[in-house]
Order: sequence, then C-alpha cells, then structure tokens
Amino acid sequence: MSVLYGIAAATASFLLTALLAALLRAPALRLALVDRRRQRPVPLVGGVAVALVTGLVAWVGDRSGVVPLGSSTGRLLVAATAVGALGLAADLWRLRRRWLLAGTAVAAACVVPYGETGPVLGALAVGWIALFTAAFRGLDHADGVAGTVGVVTAFGVGACAAAELMDGPAVLLLALAAALAGFLLHNRHPARIALGACGSLFTGFLLAGVAVFTRAGYEPGSGAGVLFALTAVAVADAVLVLLSRRLAGRPLLRGGPDHLAHRLRRLGLTAQGAVVVLGGAAFCAVLVGVLAHTGRVGGSAVLWVAGGTAAGVVGLLRVRVYGARRRAGRAGRAGRAVGVGGSPGGAVARAPVAGASVPGGPVPGVAVPGLRAPGAALVPAAPVPAAPARRPYAESQESPGATGTPEGASCRGTIFPVRQAGSAENAQVRMALRVRNR
Repeated sequence: MSVLYGIAAATASFLLTALLAALLRAPALRLALVDRRRQRPVPLVGGVAVALVTGLVAWVGDRSGVVPLGSSTGRLLVAATAVGALGLAADLWRLRRRWLLAGTAVAAACVVPYGETGPVLGALAVGWIALFTAAFRGLDHADGVAGTVGVVTAFGVGACAAAELMDGPAVLLLALAAALAGFLLHNRHPARIALGACGSLFTGFLLAGVAVFTRAGYEPGSGAGVLFALTAVAVADAVLVLLSRRLAGRPLLRGGPDHLAHRLRRLGLTAQGAVVVLGGAAFCAVLVGVLAHTGRVGGSAVLWVAGGTAAGVVGLLRVRVYGARRRAGRAGRAGRAVGVGGSPGGAVARAPVAGASVPGGPVPGVAVPGLRAPGAALVPAAPVPAAPARRPYAESQESPGATGTPEGASCRGTIFPVRQAGSAENAQVRMALRVRNR
C-alpha cells in the first residue's frame, strides 16, 4: 500500500510543483522578488512551490493513515518548514547569513534524536545539519545545479531510509525528489525560476535531517563516512569556496563566481555540461554511500569518494576566477584608449603644433615639428594646404565640366563622383603628422 502511495505521491508532487512554480512567477516579478546576482532577473519562488507541495503531500499521507510520518519525522518537517520561512524572509529582506545559520542550528537542535546519538554526537549532528544546509544553499548559484544534486541526494537518502524500514522519511524524500524534478522544468538553462534561500534551506535541512535519522545508532566513524558520501558535492563546493577565498585574501562571506559550476564553465563546459558533470559526480558519491549504508561495500569505498573529492577541489583551485573580469575590462579600456598605431581612440598620431607640449618630453632622435630640444634649432611645421571648397550639388548638375566630366559624357560621375588622387592629397600624405592636444 505504501509503495502505491509513494508512486501517487511522487506523481502529484511533480505535477503540482511544476504548475505552482509557473503560477508564482508573475507575482514574484511584480514584487521584485528576484535574484539580482544573475545577468537577468530570475524569480526566487521555486523554493516556495517545492516546500508547499512537499509538505502538503506528506500531510495528506499522514492524515489519511496510509504512510504515517511519526513524531520525529513530523517535527523534522515542521522544523524544515520554519527554516524555509526564514529563507523566504532572507529573500525578501536580505538577512545576514549569520542569522540564517543560527536559525538553522536552533531548528536542528529541536529534531536531533539525542536518545540514539548521545549528547556529544547529538551536538555534532546539530552542527553538521546547520553547515550542510548552508552548503546546499551555495549550490543555487547556477541554473539546474541545486535541483539536480537535490534530486539525486533525495533518492539516495530515501533509499537508506527505506533500507531501515522508515516508511515516513522515505516517502517524504520521495515527494521532495519529485517536487524538485517538477521545479527543474523551470530551472533548466536558461532558468525562469530559482530555488532561492527558501527552497535551498528547506531542501538541505530535510536531506541532512533524514540522513542523521538513518545513521543514528551506528558507529560514529562509519556514520560520518556515509554522511559525507551522501552529501559529497555540496561539501566539496563549500570547501572549495572557503579555501579559494581564504587563499585570495577575500572575505569568506563575500559572494563571487568561485563555485563549482563557475569554474567548470571557465574550463570550457556549457551550462548544461556543468550540470551533467555535477549530477554525475553526485550520483557516483550517493551510490557509494547507499552501498556502504546497506553493507554491500566496505568502508574503504568511502575513502575513494573522499580522495576523488579532494583531488577535484585541488584541481579546481587552480582555475583563476578572481579579477579575470576586471583585468579584461581594464585591457579593453586600454585598447580603446591607445587604438591603432598607439594613438588615442584608434586615430592616427599627429605631431604637436608649435608651442604644444608632449607628455614625457620629446622622443630622443626624432625631430618633431614645432618643438625645440635644448640647444637645437626650432623645426618649423609644414604648412597645411587648405581643403578645396565643396561645390553645391545644383552647380555640378548644371555644369558637368566643372567636376571633371567631359561634355556629352554620362552624368553618373556627377551624381556619384569617383575620388581622384590629386596633388593636394599627395601633399597631405607627405606632410608632417600632428598630435591633437586634448
């Protein structure tokens, strides 16, 4: 019965989230509830749809008695909803990250099963839930990344819960995965809706909380390894960002294009390619975590995940992301200022007129007309011949011979005159160059 309800819950979550996210997009644009860090305004209401639909489906299953959530899972869902509401407040009023981290830690302290973990491990679990929730929020930096990694992780943690015969958490994460899949219909590149702090905090809190529930009572070392494997991509992104900012001397909480997807894009991948790579990495790590949880593989498999994660972080640290745009902009401005031939604005350099000054002084060995070096004679500037006056169009029509067209020839030369290289132009080419003083 629970299997059939799980299929029905997943289908309903997928369709309802896709529909609700599309309906909330227009009000979010009118209220200016958008992500201003992107090149175009993206509404931050995808998380609202994910949280509402996931909670609704889980509540219906619990009230109908088909899949009871239980007291612990019910508290987890309420706490995740409260954290999502805090994230919505952050989207609206730009709350500081320390307040989000503190609120998440308080919510985590209310749901950790201290009876199975003990006070010390329970406190560590509270810190891990808070930190992972903040790390998962960082995945919402590019189109489709947070949704894809969230779907894969939700299926993996749900499989671990199903292996422990926890039907309530398993169905809850199944509904969450389906809701994130429906959200991805609007979040694939180019994204029309983003998760925002509301959806990313809600999703990260649920994933971390259920993962702690499934590993409660196990040996701490193996439990930590399985938790790391299930959440490797989000942890790698957080470690990469913190290390790169620390090494660059930047504030740790200052945003920037230094996340996983940003660096993959700088390596030449497309936006869709970066999502595929990160989704594949999440799938491999989550698969190892599920197999290690069920005892199919030993603990050494988790070490392979840790080694691959460390190698990926070290390799991506070599990708330069800070100051690249600024250096490119400075080089572009310098190119526009110098132009072709070293002159301002790309104009041809001209020698200064008499009495003008040249920045940096005269160039040694070069005689500049109008300037006099110490102990040298003044070099006169070459005279500039006056340009011939342009004749009216009517006159050229009345007297064809005045434009150089013989009598009786076609008047095409008078209407579209062909430029002739005369002696005046030759003199202008041979004349000395002049530099315009600005």
